[in-house]
Amino acid sequence: MSVPATLLVCGLVVVVATFALWLISLWKRDASIADAFWGTGFIVVTIVAWRLQATISHRDWLIVVLIVIWGLRLSIHLLVRNLRHGEDRRYADMRAHQGARFWWISLFTVFWLQGAVLWFVSLPIQVALSTTLGSQWNAFDLLGILAYCVGLYFEVVGDWQLTKFKSNSANQGRVLDSGLWRYTRHPNYFGDFCIWWGVYAIACSTGAAWTIASPILMSWLLVKVSGVSLLESDIRARLPHYQDYMERTNAFIPGRPR
Repeated sequence: MSVPATLLVCGLVVVVATFALWLISLWKRDASIADAFWGTGFIVVTIVAWRLQATISHRDWLIVVLIVIWGLRLSIHLLVRNLRHGEDRRYADMRAHQGARFWWISLFTVFWLQGAVLWFVSLPIQVALSTTLGSQWNAFDLLGILAYCVGLYFEVVGDWQLTKFKSNSANQGRVLDSGLWRYTRHPNYFGDFCIWWGVYAIACSTGAAWTIASPILMSWLLVKVSGVSLLESDIRARLPHYQDYMERTNAFIPGRPR
């Protein structure tokens, strides 16, 4: 199937899937399931784009496997976390602010907005899977796999260290500054950054270099919008020692503590 047709079908699938997820959130009264669906949503888009094609290359298989591993791991992690703590504070605050209107406003401001971002960020995947260009392996593939592996390591280990830290009641009110968190305040976000630039590098092998706006958008969101900036505005208000941690530890790119 052509690239435009693939993008259109995947877009429609995302609209329907996020609408169904919104209905479930109304039943459960928990908009946090939008976060848990984030990784799964990329799997859905990847599988749909993959199955729409008449021919499947080795690179296509690689992309599918990489996205499934990343997406399943992330969705399971967020689902378990949300089940343990209930609706995320961000959505609870939105619910309190919007009041009786939240049930329908959340469809646009949470679910369809996230679906639009998901579709746009996944453009390199959709384009790479719907083209037969670049059948031979090259340096972009190697670079992409390397970046992906680094990113997956930072995500998995960073989340594991944070979960272990929070499970100890003695750490209540303390700041995690050991392990990967000693070198960056957000190893999981840095890992996500590496993941998407790695996927983009692999997609470049198929002529999808023009989709560079997708990893750029993801990077901007991680650093300036829904990632570092949003999270730290909340943490600084709750943890008095966090400012000291900020002054000696890089926010995003890992580096030696100051």
